[in-house]
Amino acid sequence: MWDLQPTLQGRIVRLEPLARRHRDGLLAVARDERIWEHWSFNPARSEQAFDAWLDGCVAAAAAGSESHFATILLATGEPVGSTSFCTICEQDRGIEIGWTWLTPAVWGTGVNTEAKFLQLRYAFEALGAVRVQWDTYATNARSRAALTKLGATFEGVLRNYSIRQADGRPVSSAFYSVTDDEWPTVRASLTARIARASGS
Repeated sequence: MWDLQPTLQGRIVRLEPLARRHRDGLLAVARDERIWEHWSFNPARSEQAFDAWLDGCVAAAAAGSESHFATILLATGEPVGSTSFCTICEQDRGIEIGWTWLTPAVWGTGVNTEAKFLQLRYAFEALGAVRVQWDTYATNARSRAALTKLGATFEGVLRNYSIRQADGRPVSSAFYSVTDDEWPTVRASLTARIARASGS
């Protein structure tokens, strides 16, 4: 069985399996409404909602259906967001990176690039995945641009793919992926970007 609860260490961030100890630090950086614009719900709308989200993440990890991480900024030791492995298809050696959010203070700083790199490297080089995918709202221009810059391939839009919990309206999803044969090229590009972002 795939081990989906590793700690992944980089130059800028560390990804730790999400736990209750991360609660206060994450809640403190989750208040900005811009974070949740393209989520189906806002976990930070109240402390109760945030606790429900966190408890759900921890339970999903325990059940093996998803694996959530706290994204820790190495410079401060504080959490700045979260990400996950989800839509786990071990038999077909595929996995999704999703439910990613970061506080706006670290947007554009290399944090997201390295977090994705750490997850991709683990998926391809430790788990032996042949496909890593992303599902993002078709209207999420920021996420789609980041995935293109990452080196992911756009695969298409599934119309009215899901219903937003916040308002009950249907939304379309844009799908992107990286495959194992593309990984060496993507890896080299991301390694260079992280080196520039970390000043090394």
